Amino acid sequence: MATNPTTASRLSPWVYFIALFNVCLHLAFYNTLGFHRDELLYFSLGQHLNAGYASVPPFIGFIAWLMINTLGYSLFACRIIPILLGGLMVILTGAIARELKAKQYAQVLAAIAFVVTPFNLRTYMLFMPVCFDCFFWSLILFIMLRWINTRENKYLLYMGLAAGLAMLNKYLIAVELFAILIMFAFSSYRKIFLNKYFYFACLLALIVFLPNLIWQLKNNLPVLTHMHALHDNQLVHVDRIAFFTDQLFIVVMAALLVIPGLLYMGFAGTMKQYRPLFLASIISLLIIAILRGKSYYTIGLFPFWIAAGGVFWETRLKSIVSRILLPASMILFTIPILPMGIPVYHAPKLADYFAGAKRTTGFDMALRWETGRIHSLPQDYADMLGWEEIAAGTAKAYSRVPDKKSCMIYAEYYGRAGAVMVLGKKYHLPEPVCFSESFFYWFPRHPQTEIKTLIYINDELGEDIHDLFADCRLINRVSDTLAREYGTGVWLCTNPRTSFNAFWKHRIPQITDPFR
Repeated sequence: MATNPTTASRLSPWVYFIALFNVCLHLAFYNTLGFHRDELLYFSLGQHLNAGYASVPPFIGFIAWLMINTLGYSLFACRIIPILLGGLMVILTGAIARELKAKQYAQVLAAIAFVVTPFNLRTYMLFMPVCFDCFFWSLILFIMLRWINTRENKYLLYMGLAAGLAMLNKYLIAVELFAILIMFAFSSYRKIFLNKYFYFACLLALIVFLPNLIWQLKNNLPVLTHMHALHDNQLVHVDRIAFFTDQLFIVVMAALLVIPGLLYMGFAGTMKQYRPLFLASIISLLIIAILRGKSYYTIGLFPFWIAAGGVFWETRLKSIVSRILLPASMILFTIPILPMGIPVYHAPKLADYFAGAKRTTGFDMALRWETGRIHSLPQDYADMLGWEEIAAGTAKAYSRVPDKKSCMIYAEYYGRAGAVMVLGKKYHLPEPVCFSESFFYWFPRHPQTEIKTLIYINDELGEDIHDLFADCRLINRVSDTLAREYGTGVWLCTNPRTSFNAFWKHRIPQITDPFR
């Protein structure tokens, strides 16, 4: 089949300009706050390059390794890839609109709508698997649109490569792949299963994903332990009704495109050839809801729906005034709520902003943490504070240790360990010991020397530490009241009462859960 001339046309130059604006917007505010708790974990993975990790496949660890070895351990090094990817997502959203037979207005409208979404503002500021996950979900939908429009077999191979890479980032992509295959099986596209290139694509996806699959099998499938812990500690508390209402808060003003886009894809005759992909996106949404997935698990579907909404409005809006008013209204109504998506102020002013918003609107959902309690900042923002104090306090304690070889740094929970692993590099701190997340795989089971000094990082000093060391001095506590880590202390523990290594040998067999 010949290439559709509409889909072969170039993107509007304005889409590239909007993509550049999105990059510049994130660059302007990327360092208003510090590293996020989870960023410290994911950036730490780059120091232990492997085919798999406790809670994630290896893709983000490879990206972290690449950035560490080119730009170092700075916040800029951590965030530049997500920021650039955010620009690419604008282009991809416009390209999806183009594949849906959009002309320039719809492409530009979809690009603007993507930029104003809170999920773009927040996701493409942080170095986490979710930013790559959103990209891969959208990329796969784009590739399948290209295949539908051209029937060129090379797009099936591209699909296989994208699917394999996506599986190396987050296993959640399997939901979308499953939904697409199911819908194709019950549509006129079922002939794809008779195409040898489809099976070449499956083989390519398996080859790309194989290193992580082998790692999982060699390590007794830690993904199952992680999923069990995730279900018991977080997903079991997900409210399915709230899940659907949250979808509106994920896009806010871009709902002006998402809602008509869904209706247009579902009922317009001109969209009939793309309906199996549309239904696959709906099935993906429903599967995530049934499995009690978190609200943001769906964000990879929204660029597709936004693009469809752009096509809808392009067919309805004819006057110049109406075509200007729609994107202008999205932009103008987003500006006042911009701090909810991206930290445009420093922490104290952000707290003032959210306090004012709560007084004015009575809306406090953004301030409700996963514990259910209301705080002064959203949890994501509070998770970007306090880490520098932890690293500096640890360095201060470490400078007082005369025999560095006999010293161990222990951090309770992965964020504190990540602060030492990443921020501690400028203080020349050694790697910490931590039992949670992927740090579980890295700590020494048998210390080479007798440990005589322990630097202990936790909320409080445990009784077992008092039993082990006669002298435990508090060196520093996180003093920022807005930080989620407020009150976290760093202790310097010396003068051991008994052999720490003997205690360690007895304690290690009891540590079996990296998700504690």
